[in-house]
Amino acid sequence: MPRVPRRPRVPPGSGAPGADVAARARRVKLILFDVDGVLTDGTLLLHADGSESKRYDIKDGTGIVLAQRAGIRVGFLSARLSAATQQRAAQLGVTLVHQGIASKLDTYDQIADELLLEDEDIAYMGDDIVDLAVMARVGLAAAPADAVDEARARAHWISTRKGGRGAARQLVELILRAQTLWEPLLLEYLGQHV
Repeated sequence: MPRVPRRPRVPPGSGAPGADVAARARRVKLILFDVDGVLTDGTLLLHADGSESKRYDIKDGTGIVLAQRAGIRVGFLSARLSAATQQRAAQLGVTLVHQGIASKLDTYDQIADELLLEDEDIAYMGDDIVDLAVMARVGLAAAPADAVDEARARAHWISTRKGGRGAARQLVELILRAQTLWEPLLLEYLGQHV
């Protein structure tokens, strides 16, 4: 089987991104997140009544709200169908939610077409092999620190945080800082308008 070439990337972290990553982040108009293993730690609690529970990081949620406040669209792309995911999306005001999908790439293409976006306008954070096709297409591919080797090898940027433990927030901050949207948001929360 032929080797897939690795993408150039900066070392993991939320520090100053390399020029390539910063340039990619400046173009982002839409951030798509895988759910299990990215917005959660991948743990799934199944209850006796058949319902399930997931654990979400509050800072990741705040990051998603901040991205939307800054005018960047956010969406969830999950192969699994989960009421908990739909409920979390509603809490965060995320309306672009695709669950239980057979092909993430087909759904990605549909989203990009509907929103009239180029691949370079989209960031995606994934953690497993089901995310690789989308990661190969987007302008900014990201992965949590604990993603599988194949996902980390194809990411332009890797968070220092694990899935469900702040990785999504780091990606949001990276994008907002690259687009000079972070400071105005901070000033807004400090009660100072620019």
